[in-house]
This record gives sequence, structure tokens and C-alpha cells, in this order.
Amino acid sequence: MCAGCGHRAFIADSEEFWEDADPGEAGCPCGGEEFETAVAFSLAGDGSVRWVTVGLRCRKDGAVGVYADWKIDYSPTDHLLTKV
Repeated sequence: MCAGCGHRAFIADSEEFWEDADPGEAGCPCGGEEFETAVAFSLAGDGSVRWVTVGLRCRKDGAVGVYADWKIDYSPTDHLLTKV
């Protein structure tokens, strides 16, 4: 959830699977609970999305980590690149 506005945003196709997911709370070993977010897409040779990865950077101590990733096993995938 956004610390600034309080809204939740879905990345790529995550909204389609949210009800079946078991998400946990993100937390840094330093105790920080506010993060900056980055999204990466791994692309196949034809440009289609194969993996989505979400990384977080702790705003308190700057530690970074991958907090979620998932494989995309369907096509077309062009729409995923606009849902960040």
C-alpha cells in the first residue's frame, strides 16, 4: 500500500490472481516498513514477457531485496508492460 496516498496498486497481471494469493507484509531486518519499489521484466527473444520481478529498497537503511517474482506462461504479453 502506498505510504503517500494509502492506495494499493497492482503490477502486471497480479490483480487477476490476488484472491488466490497469500501475500505477506514486507519488512526489513532493520525494522523499516516503508519501501521504494522497482519492477523488472525479463523478456524472451521475441520481446514477450517471461518473468515479472518486484524489488524493494528500505527507506530507513537502503537495504534492497527481491520480494516477489512470477513466471508468465501465456501470450500475448504486451499489455503487461503498461501495467506498472
